[in-house]
Amino acid sequence: MNSKLLMPKSNIVVGLDIGTTKVCVVVAEKDDVGKLNVLGKGRANSEGLQRATVVNINKTVDAIRKAVADAERESSIKIKGVNVGISGAHVHCIYSNSEISVNQSGIVNESDVRRFLEKAKTNIRYLDIDHEIIHVIPQEFIVDDQDGVLDPIGMAGTIMRGSAYIVVGLRTKIRNIKQCIEKAGLEVSAMTFEPVASGLAVMKESERRSGVVVIDIGGGTTEVAIYIDGAIRYSEVIKVAANDVTHDVAYGIKALNDVAEEIKIQHGCAYAKVLDKEEEILIESIEGRPSKSFPKSSLTVIIEARMMEIFELVRDIIKRSGYYDYLNAGVIITGGGALLPGTGELARDILGLDVRTGYPEGVSGGIKDAINNPMYATVMGLVAHSLQNNLYQDYGEVAPAPSGQTQEPVTSSPEPSQAQQSPEQNPDTPPTGKKFVDRLKKFWDQL
Repeated sequence: MNSKLLMPKSNIVVGLDIGTTKVCVVVAEKDDVGKLNVLGKGRANSEGLQRATVVNINKTVDAIRKAVADAERESSIKIKGVNVGISGAHVHCIYSNSEISVNQSGIVNESDVRRFLEKAKTNIRYLDIDHEIIHVIPQEFIVDDQDGVLDPIGMAGTIMRGSAYIVVGLRTKIRNIKQCIEKAGLEVSAMTFEPVASGLAVMKESERRSGVVVIDIGGGTTEVAIYIDGAIRYSEVIKVAANDVTHDVAYGIKALNDVAEEIKIQHGCAYAKVLDKEEEILIESIEGRPSKSFPKSSLTVIIEARMMEIFELVRDIIKRSGYYDYLNAGVIITGGGALLPGTGELARDILGLDVRTGYPEGVSGGIKDAINNPMYATVMGLVAHSLQNNLYQDYGEVAPAPSGQTQEPVTSSPEPSQAQQSPEQNPDTPPTGKKFVDRLKKFWDQL
């Protein structure tokens, strides 16, 4: 059947990660036990961005269309709205204080929280016309003299004050991302700061509460986000990442970038101390160039130098944030750059903290193994954020079937109950402020 069938509203969400080296799309829904049920994914090489910034509209649009087509084919869902990740050196965060009078009943309600966050936005002193707000993330509330409140709703008081973490970015760069999505025939349901998405995908709730730094090493940028007491407290984006490692390898062994990338993936090691054994790496003859070989230890020296620079920059960020001594859960490294052997050991020695590699948490479905990879952390965090905030498809459609095949309409699953857990939640320990997060779902998208 070639015609598209209009479907009732579903609980299907779509995440779109437009990266420097790849575009990823994931279609998912929440299953009966609160996990992300992945229905389909798509991936395409990205050549239209440099360091998370669009530099070629047409190439970016083509990559989005290809990734979306693959995801539609695999999920049998026609994609319309997407939650897109946004990052880059142009994105930065501002703390803003807010204070309001509680409504006449003297009991804090959702309207009070909404007014609190709106006032936090208006209290920003240094937001010029070139920037726009992406997120407003509450940090903590003080109701009268009671401080450290994560969920103020239902508390008695007359004055509520506190702080919010506001993510802002350059309007022109955000507009270019939106333009690419719209030219690809899609709608922007929401935009999510990528460090928030990556953290949501790979953190356990106990880590979020204990204090942890999430390092996402992508192709063009490395994103750093620090979480303390259940909330993001500090973040920065570094313009040094995995592509720089590839360029160093290409320069060091005098090879094409594509060859250097393949050698990095197949033979690369980030730390000489963990190098198992010496071996010769052979580069076959390509396009008339002679074959050549070099020792693996030489490749490791090249890679280690750049990875060391990345972690030294991260260490400076953590020290500058003032939260170094509060990171009881240590470090989670994710993104494609986390896959190099020796990365964790090198980070541990430079940062002086416990380190683990971050894989997407709380995933189910028949293709979960296909996305069980740090390179999919951001896009999985985007769908998790969408489910948390009810950013469902405006309507569901069945994607056109290949010629000679038919498809049945995809029926909507029941709305998840309050008792169901979010993808990052530890089933044995309900997260602090869970009720508050649930209540905020209704108006997160508006703020």
